[in-house]
Parts: sequence; C-alpha cells; structure tokens
Amino acid sequence: MSDSPEPTPPLIHPRREPFEHGLIPLQKLIFTDGSQTLATVRDKLIQSIQSNNNNNNNNNNNNNNNRINSAVVSETLQIASEHARLVLDITASVLYSDSDPLVTAKPDDVDAVGVNVYDLIVFLYIQSYKRLLPRGGHKDSAVVADVWPSTSAFDGFLSALTPLQLVRSNSRRSMPSQSDEEAHQLSYLQKHIGNIISLLADSVEGEGEDSLVLTMEKFEHLSFLIYFGEKGSEKTPLSQNAPFFANSDPSMPAVPVPASQVHDWILQNISDALDRIYERAAAKENGQSPSPSLTSPDLDVLMADASPNFKASTSSKGPSFIEGISKQSYVKQAHELKGSFVKVINCHESVIYVLAPLKYATIYGCSDATVVLGAIGKAVRVEHCERVHVISASKRICIANCRECVFFLGVNQQPLIVGDNHKLQVAPYNTFYPQLEEHMKQVGIDVTPNRWGEPVALGLVDHHDSLSHPAGVSDCQAESAHHLDPDQFTNFLIPNWLEGQASGPTKDNPFPLPDVYLSSQRRNENNLVEVKQILKDAPLDDSRKKELSSALHAYFKDWLYASGSIRQLDCLQGE
Repeated sequence: MSDSPEPTPPLIHPRREPFEHGLIPLQKLIFTDGSQTLATVRDKLIQSIQSNNNNNNNNNNNNNNNRINSAVVSETLQIASEHARLVLDITASVLYSDSDPLVTAKPDDVDAVGVNVYDLIVFLYIQSYKRLLPRGGHKDSAVVADVWPSTSAFDGFLSALTPLQLVRSNSRRSMPSQSDEEAHQLSYLQKHIGNIISLLADSVEGEGEDSLVLTMEKFEHLSFLIYFGEKGSEKTPLSQNAPFFANSDPSMPAVPVPASQVHDWILQNISDALDRIYERAAAKENGQSPSPSLTSPDLDVLMADASPNFKASTSSKGPSFIEGISKQSYVKQAHELKGSFVKVINCHESVIYVLAPLKYATIYGCSDATVVLGAIGKAVRVEHCERVHVISASKRICIANCRECVFFLGVNQQPLIVGDNHKLQVAPYNTFYPQLEEHMKQVGIDVTPNRWGEPVALGLVDHHDSLSHPAGVSDCQAESAHHLDPDQFTNFLIPNWLEGQASGPTKDNPFPLPDVYLSSQRRNENNLVEVKQILKDAPLDDSRKKELSSALHAYFKDWLYASGSIRQLDCLQGE
C-alpha cells in the first residue's frame, strides 16, 4: 500500500472575464430582485424564439433554436437598439467557448447568429455584481507621490471615503489582489448561484425543490461563471467535473438532476475554495510558507503583496502583471508572456510595450505614461488613468474614469466610455511592429471596420463600483471623447529593442488612415522635406545658424512636451 498522498481534487474558480470585462452600467440591465424579474424576461425571450421557429418551419439551422438577435433584446428589455447590440458584443467578448458562433461571427453577421438565451440570462444576472472596493495606498508611495496631481478628476470619488480610507489613499488607490478578487467573486456566487440555477432549470411535476431539474446542456451554461482546475481547464466541459453528469454516454442524453442537488454540490465546492484562499492568507500573515496542497497558480500572483521592486510576474494560467514601472521604458514580447491576460498597473512617466497576441488587457491607475498594446482579441479596459496615451489594436475597448488621455485605436467595435471622464481624445491607430499582423490574425482582429471615431458614452455613475461617484445620476449623459486634431497626429515609432528580434510581414500601419489624417501626415512629411531644403540653402553665417538652431531646438522641445513624446525620448536615452 502506497503512502503517497492522494492528488488534491481540482478547485472551483470564478471566471474573471465576465466580472472584469462583462459589466455594463445601464440601469435597465441591473436587476436587484434576484431571479424574479429575470424569470419573466427569460420566459418572454423563449416565447419569442418559439414564435420565430413557428414562423420559419423550413429553417434547418438548429443553431438558431435558442438564439435571439439584438432586436428581440431591445424589445424585451426596453432598451435602445444600439444598447442591445452592445449587450451582444460584450457577451461575445466574455463567453466561455471560443467556438461559439457569436464569438466567431463577423460584425455584420452578429444579429444573424444571435446570442444563446441562457448565456444572456446568466450575463444579465451578474450585472448586479459590485466590484471589490479598491485598496487605499500603494506600497511604492514615494515613487508615485511626485507624479500624481494634487487636484484630480477623482477627487469626487475620494470625498465619498471615510476619513480612515482617505488617509490610506493619500497616494494611489490600488487594485485588489488576485486572491481578494477571487474570494469576492466566489462569495457573490455563493449567495446567488441558487437563483442562477433556477433560471436555467426546467419545471417538472412535483412539489418543492424537486420540481426543478437541470439538464446537462443547461448545466454547461454555468461555464459562463465557473470552471475547475488550474491550467486551461475552462476548456474542459464543466459537466465532466460533476459527479452526476461525468462519464455520460454521448449518444444518450444524460438524465436531468434535481436543481437542489446541483446547488448543494456547487456550494460545497465554493466553500472548499474559499477555505483554501483564507488558509493561504492566514499562513502568509503569520509568515509561514503555504503547504503544497494550498498552492495555486492563480493565487500565487498577489499584486500589491509583492516586493517594492516588483516589476512583472506571470503564472501559467493567470494574468501577467506589469506593475510599478516609474520613469523608464519596459517591454514584454510574446515569448515572455504566459496566459492570455495582461494587467498594467500603477505605472508612471514611463513607456510600456506589450507586443504580444492576448485575449484581455487592463490598464489601471497609470499617469503620464504611454502604453502600447499588441493585438488584444477580446477586450481592453482602461480605468482611473490620467494623461496616458494608449495605442491598441483590439476587438473592443472600455474606458472608465479617465482624464486627459489619448487613445490611438484600431478597434472593430465602438469604444465604450463609462463613468466620470474628462478631456479624452480618440485617434486612428498610429504604429506597427514586425509581428503585428500575425498577432492580429491569431486573435481575430480585422483591419476593417476600424470604429475608433465612434465612441459610445454611458451615464456618469457606474453601479458596479463599490465606490460610486457622489455627483450625477445614472441617466446623465457622460462626457464622451473628441477626435484628435489631425495636425497633431503623428506616427509612433516602436524601436527595435532586441538584436535578432523576430521578423514579420508587417512593414507599415495595417489600419487604413482616414483621408483627413492621411493628408495631414503627408503634409507634415512634405513640410519637413521643404524645411530641410530651405535650411540647407539658406545663406547664413555661423552666428545666425547658431541662433536658428537654438530656436528650432526650443520649438522642438515645446512640441515634445505638448505631444507627450518626451516620455519615449527620455526612456530611449535611459536605455
């Protein structure tokens, strides 16, 4: 008999995608009465599907049986048609299966494909989720104290804090750690999973809890919220981890199980996962190394708990973090990143290059920085940033509570602007690197349509923030973004950082420039050639040439500061 310990069973985890990138601050999408209203919404959506099927008896596309388009969503939820389309686009960006027809659909085909009604119901339910309160203060306060302005667009947020919280937030509010967020999301699911299961369940003859049963097909829709394991296990069917569905014969439909049995099983797994998180936290507080049975790749990355010299960390499945970069340049390429998430946090007066194909990216709490993202196939979120330039090729982007930022975008969906924003500008994508088009192809970004210039602004208050803005109301029109003046548009040069950098087919910006920006770019190039020739031909003595050179240097310096290009120049000089 072997004395070796039995392998630890896989833990349940919340999927971070819907909680981090799948929330829309629209009052009509936030249901606070549990499953009561959503049960009615579900029934109306199913009735519309049945009615549509009856009217299209010759339709042989079975994929449409449980799918609805944005027109049905708009009518049922009583929201604007553009908001209904936004619901479909955002749901697609956080779905658990990359092979879902909605995920693979081209922009013009989204409504023809539609969203699965049960995925939509789960998506709508979690719109009641409140994000975890940001932690006050950042470990490296000495670094950020001299770059964070004394007056800020976020003063209204801070005024809502208690005096103790105000003291703690005297430098920079920091994102919660990965383990804090996971525990918060698990606690939310612990409270609400019963309601969510009831919305997926079918009624059968009987009384009490046993009158609701869950089929294996509908059980799989819980994959929107949870998964088991550590390394890519979310691609394994959720039912294979459930004792009542595991090893079912694919040729025979699995027998539905009581919803109460599913509920009890998930609650037990959530409780076990929370216990593991709290045990690890307690061991860490006591200065003890967690036992191997308590380790988890997801939870080993504790952002603000790292050393003061912390720059970046990765785990095989969790996000890669780039944190606390100050007054320098920092580059990460595809071979240096694991997983499909990146988070750039609390970086100041720096230029950050993330030249890789990824699914999700978050930029949080940065100031006076330039962040260049490679190809982001699902979603980018930029939050609580000031005077930051973001250059990104992505499927979609959400901008929340930012000030004086400029976004150079190649995006297939309209930029979403939420919360309290001030003096934002958007412009076409303006750079490239050799592998850019290869990376875009890997994650499914097309060069057209590029909807950089069509931002959609929602209300001032984001109901998902635990810390809400004291001013304004939810239906108040938030400040949108203006188009960057074409005369201020310039190409951004990504230097060849490493000798022997991998080659690629991209030789120029793959996104076509609008005529007005292209004309301005060519005009600036022609002006430069003319000025060079004039200076070359000018009959000036040495003293006048010196005066002219000094004047040009002064104007150039002013332009560097006004355009923000001084950051990149400073970083290049520091290399």
